[in-house]
Amino acid sequence: MAELYRIILPVGNIERAQDFYEAVFQENGERVSAGRHYLDCGTTILALYDPVADGDRVDEGWRFHAKQYLCFSVKDLETYERRFEDAGGIVMETIARQPWGERMFYGLDPFNNPMSFVDETTVFRGNAASER
Repeated sequence: MAELYRIILPVGNIERAQDFYEAVFQENGERVSAGRHYLDCGTTILALYDPVADGDRVDEGWRFHAKQYLCFSVKDLETYERRFEDAGGIVMETIARQPWGERMFYGLDPFNNPMSFVDETTVFRGNAASER
C-alpha cells in the first residue's frame, strides 16, 4: 500500500503562509529552503511552497478546482474555525454536518486555497475503509 507523506501547497508569500498556518495549527514548522516551509500534519507533511522565493518559474500558476479541498481532521473544530478566521482565513461555510456524516467547515486560506476542517470523531474515509 502506498502512503501519502507530503502535499505541496502553492502560496504567493512564504512568510505570510508560515504565519497563517503556524497560527492555525499552533505549532512551528521547519523552513527547508527559501520558498518551502514544512508543517507536520500527522503522517503527512504540509509543504508550503512559494515558487518565486525558491527561484522557480511560475509558468501558468497553480489553480485548484472549486471542489478540490485540503481536508484536515482536528480535535476541537470550533477552536480551529476561530483560529482560521483570526489568522486571516475566510470561512466559506460554517460548521455543519454533511450528508456523509462529517461535521466540518470550509474556508479559503489567504492565498485562496480551499480548505476544510473536520471533527476527528466524524471523519469518513469511504464505505470500504469503514468495513475494514
